[in-house]
Amino acid sequence: MGVLAGVADQLPPLTPLTFVGYAAAFIVTSVVVNVLQQLLFKDPSKPPVVFHYFPFFGSTVDYGMDPYAFFFKNQKKYGDVFTFILLGNKMTVALGPKGNDFILNGKLSEVNAEEAYTGLTTPVFGEGVVYDVPNHVLMEQKKFIKVGLTVEAFRSYVPLIVEQVTNYFNSHKDFAGKSGSVSLLKVIPEITVFTASRTLQGKEVRDALDGSFADLYHDLDNGFTPVNFMFPWFPFPHNFARDRAHKKIARTYMDLVEKRRANPDSKSENDMIWNLMNKTYKDGRPLTDKEIAHIMIALLMAGQHTSMSTSCWAILHLAEQPDLVEALYQEQKKVFGDNLEPLSYEKLADCTLMNFVIKETLRIHPPLHSIMRKVKSPMRFPDTNIVVPEGHYVLAAPGCSAIDAQYFPNPLKFDPYRWEGRAPEEEGEKVDFGFGVISKGTASPYLPFGAGRHRCVGEQFANVQLGTILATFVREFTLRLPNGQVSVPPPDYNSMIASPTAPAAVEWVRRK
Repeated sequence: MGVLAGVADQLPPLTPLTFVGYAAAFIVTSVVVNVLQQLLFKDPSKPPVVFHYFPFFGSTVDYGMDPYAFFFKNQKKYGDVFTFILLGNKMTVALGPKGNDFILNGKLSEVNAEEAYTGLTTPVFGEGVVYDVPNHVLMEQKKFIKVGLTVEAFRSYVPLIVEQVTNYFNSHKDFAGKSGSVSLLKVIPEITVFTASRTLQGKEVRDALDGSFADLYHDLDNGFTPVNFMFPWFPFPHNFARDRAHKKIARTYMDLVEKRRANPDSKSENDMIWNLMNKTYKDGRPLTDKEIAHIMIALLMAGQHTSMSTSCWAILHLAEQPDLVEALYQEQKKVFGDNLEPLSYEKLADCTLMNFVIKETLRIHPPLHSIMRKVKSPMRFPDTNIVVPEGHYVLAAPGCSAIDAQYFPNPLKFDPYRWEGRAPEEEGEKVDFGFGVISKGTASPYLPFGAGRHRCVGEQFANVQLGTILATFVREFTLRLPNGQVSVPPPDYNSMIASPTAPAAVEWVRRK
């Protein structure tokens, strides 16, 4: 102790200036040690590590600013498999169809989605659902909601979506008059939440919603920020707004459930809440009111969240090419007659160009740029000696292969006609993970809805919703970008689902 005291006496007093000096010395030492470790201690059995100066932060900024540019830059330097540091976590990226299959069809003993996502999703959806439960429970919950995802249901949804969209056009101030300009980021979230609630959740839920409810969903959406992947608890303002929104929305659903339990004879239509109220898990346990509310939040987020982004991108690309809008209008005349009979599920399937527009939008702007899993046991990448260690996260980016010239010539050009004559995408092996038979899907470079056991269960609903919304826009308006704007705005990567940068405006003229 006497020696230590003597040493302490020799040190200069801790003033703000000396504190800054110590901090600077610590940072410099950390950077030097980190660089030397990367240069001198390379393990050929592990994925190469993206070079970075600062420990902990690693490549966080580069990845967050533009994930696709980051992936392609490092693919060129390191190959299809490489590791980067994201806020202290080791993220191993596996690109291309082989990388998609490696991660998205990984065994439950190897990869875990729940550990990767629960911090991000549980504050948004709520406890006891989706990634806050073991995988077998999630598969049961997916099965519960499939009653609303049948062909019979889709047939009934099309006129309901048309009604919601046309009512919106006729009542919203931004669509008053014969022409005008509108921010898609303002109106599309409301349109998609209204159409998703009316179809997936029923009239009573839809009648309980208004524009303020769409604002609450926007606050929930802001909970899906990349930083929340690591720090969902941090007291950011958007996290306070997320938590308030979740509490209010969950209370709305629980009030509806309580009202129905008190008056079981009030049933007017067999909507999703009635369906969930009568479901039980395999062990015989019924769903609690809170679980029903949280499943309803997850379901509506699924029906609104990705469709909102995709609708915005599609309409912007149509406004970028007014001749494409006219081609879609003429296609509708061909399919529905010169008098444009009401849209129907069967005939929408015959609108080939419209479906090509949806496919092309999802190719260039897939809802998720990164799909992550936590590694539970070492994973060897096929046909290599590279082993991803336990404790890493693995990251698939199917959007990369969808904009790779190897699979799609001139990949960044929005060209719906490229799908004409193209062989159907390879579906691959069919598997039932517990919620119905689906394709594993990973043989294709085009996977906008993911693959494997976590493939989006609402894929078909999304196509119905998107097709009906876009077809209604084309019937009602001609579209173009604002004067002086020659291309669609760049993506905004502040959310896990990349939407166009604000204001994402288009000019419209109402058809006569």
